[in-house]
Amino acid sequence: MTVPRPTTPGSHRRAALCFAALLTAGLLLGVQQSTRAGLGSLAPAQWLSGAAGTQLSATLRVPYRETLETADAAWRYRVFGQLGAQVRQGCPGWLFYTDGLRAPVPDAGAVMSARIALMRRLVARLRAEHVAVLAVTVPDKSRRETGALCGLSRPAETAAQLPRWQHALAEAGVPQADLTSALASVPAPFYRTDVHLNQPGAAAAAQAVAAAALPLVGSRGALRYDVTRAAAATPRIGDLLTLAGLANAPAGWRPAPDRYVPEQFSQPASGGLLDTGPAVTVMLAGSSNSRRSNFAEQLGQSLGAPVWNVSRDGGKFADALMQSMEDRAQWPPTLKLVIWEMSEMSLVQPLSAQEKAALRDGVHADL
Repeated sequence: MTVPRPTTPGSHRRAALCFAALLTAGLLLGVQQSTRAGLGSLAPAQWLSGAAGTQLSATLRVPYRETLETADAAWRYRVFGQLGAQVRQGCPGWLFYTDGLRAPVPDAGAVMSARIALMRRLVARLRAEHVAVLAVTVPDKSRRETGALCGLSRPAETAAQLPRWQHALAEAGVPQADLTSALASVPAPFYRTDVHLNQPGAAAAAQAVAAAALPLVGSRGALRYDVTRAAAATPRIGDLLTLAGLANAPAGWRPAPDRYVPEQFSQPASGGLLDTGPAVTVMLAGSSNSRRSNFAEQLGQSLGAPVWNVSRDGGKFADALMQSMEDRAQWPPTLKLVIWEMSEMSLVQPLSAQEKAALRDGVHADL
């Protein structure tokens, strides 16, 4: 039988000194980074409101933090199959955004009612400016890729909001492009590790949107983009891998990234130094869907005309549209059509402060 060796006061002191040194180093690092960020000049009210704490959290940088976070996410995925609160895995390698599977609000119907009211006000204001509107709703990946869910499901209340939204658009007389039908002809229109359409999916969507837009702007233009394709496929780290903290994890410790052949669209050179090119008649105000997979460029190719893309990452339901309406004076006088793109998921997100203000102030609000 082995008798444990008793600890001595000296060993306790050494352990205490070690922890004290670590705490001191952490304190000095925090003070140094806080001073560099100017946190000492913040008002007391900012500390009481939590704003300063948020800035402090964003400022502090622990050495090797990203490496440690990646290692933690990788072993959790490898051992337990966990991807964090915001990502779910259906069939092996197929990732879905949690908010696309279930609404992140207690009453999706009430939020949908508010957004229908906001839609009517935004459309009324655009019509008063003699600008037509085409609504484009990108169906959620979980609605299209049902064969990849492997046990994941959507509550009926969440799934019911897209048909309700489409009915409300029809009642308001707003033209819309039906991407559900367009994407049905594409074998796999979404990336496995991303919420967005891949290049074939975006091409099919762009063609459907262009077909719905042409009657609103007139005939197809003469513009043709030059398209350059890479020689070989390359891995693409999807946003769901990044959201799960696995963007930099090694192979085998994360779902395999998608592979794609990058394409680059560019407008051909104009005829002369004073040539301003074709007039801009179409504005695309959407979410990150309109900034991925060359959707805007493929839309311009199908229209034969340049598309003024004011879409925003994280644009949600109407952020890009309302922001552009604040800058109404910057719109070209030739503009005829606003293509308002949003994701199905954005329909049931919590209302933003800007949306609440627009609903409260009414149709004549300064959006």
